[in-house]
Amino acid sequence: MKKLLCCMITILCFVPMIPVHAEDLKLAESAKSAILLEASTGHIIYENNSHEKLAPASMTKMMSMLLIMESIEKGILDWEEEVTVSENASKMGGSQILLETGERMKVKDLFKGIAVASGNDAVVALAERVAGTEEQFVTMMNNRAKELGLKDTHFKNPHGLDTANHYSSAYDMAMIAKELVKHEKVLEYSSIYEDYLRKGTDKEIWLVNTNKLVKFYQGLDGLKTGYTKEAGYCLTSTAEKNGMRLITVVMGEPDSKTRNAETTEMLDYGFSQYEVEHVLSKDSNLGKIEIEKGKQKYATLVPSEEITLLHKRTEQKKTATYDVQLNKVKAPVKVGDSVGKLNVKIDGKTTQTIDVTIKEKVEKANLWELYLRYVGDMISGNIKLK
Repeated sequence: MKKLLCCMITILCFVPMIPVHAEDLKLAESAKSAILLEASTGHIIYENNSHEKLAPASMTKMMSMLLIMESIEKGILDWEEEVTVSENASKMGGSQILLETGERMKVKDLFKGIAVASGNDAVVALAERVAGTEEQFVTMMNNRAKELGLKDTHFKNPHGLDTANHYSSAYDMAMIAKELVKHEKVLEYSSIYEDYLRKGTDKEIWLVNTNKLVKFYQGLDGLKTGYTKEAGYCLTSTAEKNGMRLITVVMGEPDSKTRNAETTEMLDYGFSQYEVEHVLSKDSNLGKIEIEKGKQKYATLVPSEEITLLHKRTEQKKTATYDVQLNKVKAPVKVGDSVGKLNVKIDGKTTQTIDVTIKEKVEKANLWELYLRYVGDMISGNIKLK
């Protein structure tokens, strides 16, 4: 049984846009594949061959970083933990942070080596720590891709070096990036332009971000470059201005200069033509829900994520509404547990659906607590004897 709670949003928003395709607008013309989207809504502003399966090179590491972040949040890993580097990890070719077999390095430093210097050895070391073996970690990568609904992606390694049957698309890379930027700690690392590892030792190494736009584009704080002979020059970037975060992906660019210029071009277009309306924050009070057999009878409802609406600056305004559909809920309930759905509607059409959760956890009441509540309800007249 579900209850329906209808509410009117007291702001004006805009009619959802249809994404612009390459034949309508010329952006990232040198790329084999490109996409521009707004992160909070997932709305695609521009795309060109965005579902073409191509070699993603080191942009592969975004999925690796996502799994590492999720492992940290689950308590499987800790930022301060020291990881012992295997021979397999130390022998990785391509970009690396010069790890040696048997060397011990903290998770936070290995992650920095991935996010800043695109270290293949660093990502393999953490992959082995998370999953036991590199192969098992790749299985986790492909399973997570399925969970995200990615249909153009198949991974064969955690680093992105060219190998048969390892591919993705600009669209899928953008969806991984959209999930990854929810973890703000990632952006703390990917926005570092230069830093050191093993500082003060004879094995000190200077790291310089492979994404030069981190230094030269205002508001850009990530995310991942890529290059191999097969893939060409690739880049997933993200930048935030005026409360709006954009994500761009270019694949198969002819050189790094063109890659950066066409990424800049897409970001400039997005920020100049679009803006977001912030409708509901994660702390917005959506009312109360009754918790059956809970220590507290009611809990406060909140959105599971911020609700924003994207619009083109020149579009005509429309009024939006939302409705909340609640489930019947029994204690215990944790913060973050879904207790219903919130649907945002424009002209009666649902444009966005998210989970509704509770602001505070509710433990299960014991029999004595339930008895006292029953007596209290009778005294107050909430329960009438027949």
